[in-house]
Amino acid sequence: MALNYREWREGDDLELIQLWGGPENAQVEQARALFRPSSNAPWLRCIVAEDTVGTGSVGSDAGVPVAAAYVFEPKLHNQRLWAYVEVAADHRRAGVGSTLLAMLRNEAAGSPSGATALRAKVIPGSTGGDFALASGLAPIQRSRIVRVEPGALALPVFEDNGGPQLDEAATGSVELTTAVAAWYNAVHAWDPAHMTLGQAQQYLLADTTGAGGAVVLRDKPQADGGRIAAFAISYTQTRTDDPADVLVGYDPTMAPAEQEAAVASLLAMLVHQFPVLVEVDDSMTALVKVIDPLLAMGTASVSAPETLVVSD
Repeated sequence: MALNYREWREGDDLELIQLWGGPENAQVEQARALFRPSSNAPWLRCIVAEDTVGTGSVGSDAGVPVAAAYVFEPKLHNQRLWAYVEVAADHRRAGVGSTLLAMLRNEAAGSPSGATALRAKVIPGSTGGDFALASGLAPIQRSRIVRVEPGALALPVFEDNGGPQLDEAATGSVELTTAVAAWYNAVHAWDPAHMTLGQAQQYLLADTTGAGGAVVLRDKPQADGGRIAAFAISYTQTRTDDPADVLVGYDPTMAPAEQEAAVASLLAMLVHQFPVLVEVDDSMTALVKVIDPLLAMGTASVSAPETLVVSD
């Protein structure tokens, strides 16, 4: 096998898909969407391995792409660079992926921010997951999509004595945006984002994100100066039999026990009649402490393969 390594060109995706076939999992499908010609804004470098001889299923089709890889610098979490490598099945275990990864590391030295550490999102036990671990990347975060069943938590009792209060919130409100940004930055201390209010709107709350509505739990009535103790943002526009996709967060400045209580109360209200899907990163400690006992009791379940963020 003789390979030529070159820049990505328009049309390479069509050639590669014929060899790669369908994506192995959802993470591969998402990662493939970023293959494109190298650019500086955003900063991305994409490399293709081209078989110049033709072996295996490639046969006489010498000169076609058989593998590709990219590295890019995100706007958020830019202390590490995202990387992805994929090799056609009949060209694996021949050093192609390792060569591409080494080339990505070389390209990373020229990133605008100066970041050089690579990261990737993988599913444990998948082809990509095994390659990442064999290449020296280690897990730095785990994420699960958890389905919480109706009635999984006892409903809280809210009394009209200045105690906690449940309110609807506009996804465009400054108060909610501030709460979301503060929570996001706190639970991503392991991979800093420094999310601004504008970015919180753009990535988590704008209509283009699919955000359809929000509810908040205040520590006391708003008229009495109540602050947002926990919030839930729904990304399911219309109620169906399928569980709604919900982002659940909390005030990171509260004591851990207060955070957990606020999350449990809000989640209990959300699943009073219908199930919901919640993304749970291990860094979301208050949410983890509420969700893990439900998983143990069977009133919640992991609805999709867990994912790992792996890094140098």
